[in-house]
Amino acid sequence: MTTAKNPAARPTRRRRERSALPLLLGPSVLLIAVFVIAPAAYGVYLGLTNTQLTGFAARDPQFVGLENFRNLLGSADFLESLGRTGEFVLWSAIIGQTVLGMLAALLLRQKWLRGKGLFGALMLLPMVVPEVVASLTWASVLSSESDGTFNRLLGLFGSGAAAPLQEYPMASVILINVWRGIAFAMIMFQAALEDVPDELIEASRMDGASALQVFRHITLPLIRGPVFLYLLLTTITTVGVFGLVYFLTQGGPGQDTEITSIYIFQSAFKYSQIGLGSAASVILLILLTILGMTYARLAKVEV
Repeated sequence: MTTAKNPAARPTRRRRERSALPLLLGPSVLLIAVFVIAPAAYGVYLGLTNTQLTGFAARDPQFVGLENFRNLLGSADFLESLGRTGEFVLWSAIIGQTVLGMLAALLLRQKWLRGKGLFGALMLLPMVVPEVVASLTWASVLSSESDGTFNRLLGLFGSGAAAPLQEYPMASVILINVWRGIAFAMIMFQAALEDVPDELIEASRMDGASALQVFRHITLPLIRGPVFLYLLLTTITTVGVFGLVYFLTQGGPGQDTEITSIYIFQSAFKYSQIGLGSAASVILLILLTILGMTYARLAKVEV
């Protein structure tokens, strides 16, 4: 004999689930508040003061309002650092890593490609190398000295010594950052391509579509969300690149590779102007937020 289910049990169960929700989300919310929201709020506060590492402002900082922000927006050095950051992100992340990572992911899907394991391992190798190790290694390879690896290779062909980090500093930094970021792009795009139905691609080819037409009109629209998600992630990480550029060029020669992260470091720690450096960080955060909202809107997905 079966008993009828009590309809009143469902609301009770839902109430229990709702009451358990704060317990489940509480640790995550606490971690975000402590390690994300609180430092960001403290950075905004510092940007509104004249805090310094040394002097009277270090012991007794004063509230200066938006003075730091006005000084930065009127500073040619800061605005030029934003321009160099945009150039760095455009060529190394949005174009370089995205295009080469997509090509690598498409190659791994080809049946005719042999040695996929070796190819994938070679692509993943730069990602597992620590940033400092990669920077110092490439600084040695591209050294202007005659015993640098690059100059030794040039010597085998009878060419004179070169100094890429001094002659083409931004291009060198961009290429090295592309080398380090291809693996992450390849992994994300390869996972996205797995969701593209093979039957749809085969049907398009049977209708006479070329490989480029299939990718442009079928594959790319289907992976639009993951592509823009990757662009958002790689833009954020590339804007925050510091160690790679610092250990390679320290922002030089001159200010040729002084991106905004280097500018913030020098303002805050080299010149002891913590308030000014914090204000620059806040401006960069605002620009990243606007860019992230633009990516999400273009992708037509909710982030």
